[in-house]
Amino acid sequence: MRLKEEAQKWLIRSLDDPIVKTLAKNSILTKTQLETLLIDILAENISGKSLKYDEKARLRLSAVSRGAFNRTLRQARWNVIQSIYTILLLGYLGVFEDTRLDPYLEVANKLQAYMKANRGLGKKATDEHLRIISMLHEELKMSLEQLSKPRTMSEKL
Repeated sequence: MRLKEEAQKWLIRSLDDPIVKTLAKNSILTKTQLETLLIDILAENISGKSLKYDEKARLRLSAVSRGAFNRTLRQARWNVIQSIYTILLLGYLGVFEDTRLDPYLEVANKLQAYMKANRGLGKKATDEHLRIISMLHEELKMSLEQLSKPRTMSEKL
């Protein structure tokens, strides 16, 4: 029971993060698929042991059968694979050399810097560190919201 509570608290905290919300809203994954994929990939890290699919299904925020969990997981995995192939295709065709994609690459770099800064915080975080993380968070949120508009890709820079 403790594993379920711990996993669900982590899921709620993760899915309620404003940056995760913006990224998820504009991804190909549904919220349910994202939740299921996170459980499949990360639940064993939380539990410290291998979990069966019926155990993973019980970790979902809303109760589902093992079959429903597996169907959703299969859909999520397929969507991730298709997304990766889309990126590979665009790279192969040279699309990433177009300057219209530079803002997306900049945001990707900012996301990585934010994640590193957030991980390195710990309990010794000063007010200045927290202020910087907060500013980075807001800047990322605004950038992601701006880049989520399809028109952004059509505008020449």
